[in-house]
Amino acid sequence: MSAAPLTQTSDPNMDPLLEFREVTRIYGSGEGEVRALAGASFQIRPGEFVAMMGPSGSGKSTTMNILGCLDTPSGGAYLFRGVDVGALDRKQRARLRRYYLGFVFQGFNLLARTSAVENVELPLIYRGTKRSERRERAFRALELVGLSKWWDHTPAELSGGQQQRVAIARAMVTNPSVLLADEPTGNLDSARSQEIMELLCGLNREQCLTIAMVTHESDMAAYASRTIHFHDGLVHSDLHNHVTSAAAATTH
Repeated sequence: MSAAPLTQTSDPNMDPLLEFREVTRIYGSGEGEVRALAGASFQIRPGEFVAMMGPSGSGKSTTMNILGCLDTPSGGAYLFRGVDVGALDRKQRARLRRYYLGFVFQGFNLLARTSAVENVELPLIYRGTKRSERRERAFRALELVGLSKWWDHTPAELSGGQQQRVAIARAMVTNPSVLLADEPTGNLDSARSQEIMELLCGLNREQCLTIAMVTHESDMAAYASRTIHFHDGLVHSDLHNHVTSAAAATTH
């Protein structure tokens, strides 16, 4: 079956939502110096779904940490909606994380003895949202990922794929500007991985959600509209993908 071109949800004429300008990140000094990023530059516009790939030590994980305001550049600039994040203080970066970013991790990071709906509510608790509003928004987020019937189940009562859906609902409950996904299918089998990627594609397409995803699996990256390859701390290539998510599924 021939692959149809992927429908782009972003406008190339829009200003970037996220931008790296010659970003460097250096750890240590002297003989122990490690240059994790060596001048990486790229842009991600609103509505794009971008996969980031590269071998171990290539800089992709450091890039994700900087995008998520968990780390800051040693040089260059990381811009969020045109604002230099490196110039923000710690409280301002925490506010950016809390109000504009959603996170999905390989290990799900759910509270083991807490129900699905209570796990989803957590980011709203940190915001100080009233309980009634928290619960309503958490139920809506669970419905968005197809888990409204499992709202009272703990992680131990859910499959790996369902746990990741809860994690995605938790990330979505704050209506983030961008979803940062770090190896979101790394702990899942191929069938559950396909389900999660189809879910992310649906959120990107239907909610116009901007997604930046780190993955080491090329078949997972094929779901994205672009793939950025890192090598030795630099952007080695930045290419648009030309297959739909359904076509990507046929590679499994």
